[in-house]
Amino acid sequence: MGAKLAIVSDKPQTTRTRILGVRNYPDAQVVFLDTPGIHRPLHRMNVRMVGTAIDTMRDVDLVGLVVDVTEPPGKGDRFVIDLLKDLKAPVFLILNKIDLTKKSKLLPIMDRYSQMGTFAEIVPVSAATGDNVDRLERVILDRLPEGERLYPDDFLTDRPERFFAAEIVREKLLQFTRAEIPFSSAVVIDRFEEPVGDPPLLRLYCTIVVDRESQKPIVVGKGGEMIKRIGIAAREELEKFFEARVFLDLHVRVKSEWREDDGVLSELGMDGAK
Repeated sequence: MGAKLAIVSDKPQTTRTRILGVRNYPDAQVVFLDTPGIHRPLHRMNVRMVGTAIDTMRDVDLVGLVVDVTEPPGKGDRFVIDLLKDLKAPVFLILNKIDLTKKSKLLPIMDRYSQMGTFAEIVPVSAATGDNVDRLERVILDRLPEGERLYPDDFLTDRPERFFAAEIVREKLLQFTRAEIPFSSAVVIDRFEEPVGDPPLLRLYCTIVVDRESQKPIVVGKGGEMIKRIGIAAREELEKFFEARVFLDLHVRVKSEWREDDGVLSELGMDGAK
């Protein structure tokens, strides 16, 4: 997209909602939809995540299944590939992280996935280095149907600024915490005050929601060290994103079983299968 629309983490199930991004080319417009990964849901939150992914697959002109070539395909991959067999849209297999594996290993990996399902294209890429991403874009453009542009040329995403503010804070929370915290925490924007002044100052008041009382001191840290660390890193990223100075106020709140709470999930913009 030319901009960072999805947060990055080494934790699974980082993406919790569908994120739309529009890429304009001289002779085309492509609407990319990034979805949560398909996994076995243990909470109502995860049910919504998987529901979002499956509903999105049914509504698009082309599906890209992104897999990690450094990990051998397992039962989860087979489950997803079986789901894709019922789709009318062509399915691309996108082999990511080719910068971390030897080229001699790629063909056996491609053969193994080809035995598991039928793919319109198999494209090895490296998201980190950009290697072969241009070819992926070309084959996507070749496969998409002709039609009118769906969005204006300057349109990037349908997500509001509040969404990206919360996600940036959550990215830093994921970066600095371990164990169960990344999976049992969320970030809610309590107040979002538009930038004012010269230079402009954006004021953000956020709550980090955790599942249990024992998790709150982990996020806060000894003497507030952890939440300060999260806040400093988040503020730096927020200032780049919004191109303004940022005042960031972070609090931690315990909300037991929030991952089963439809009200909280809706507030977080998670509108998948309920």
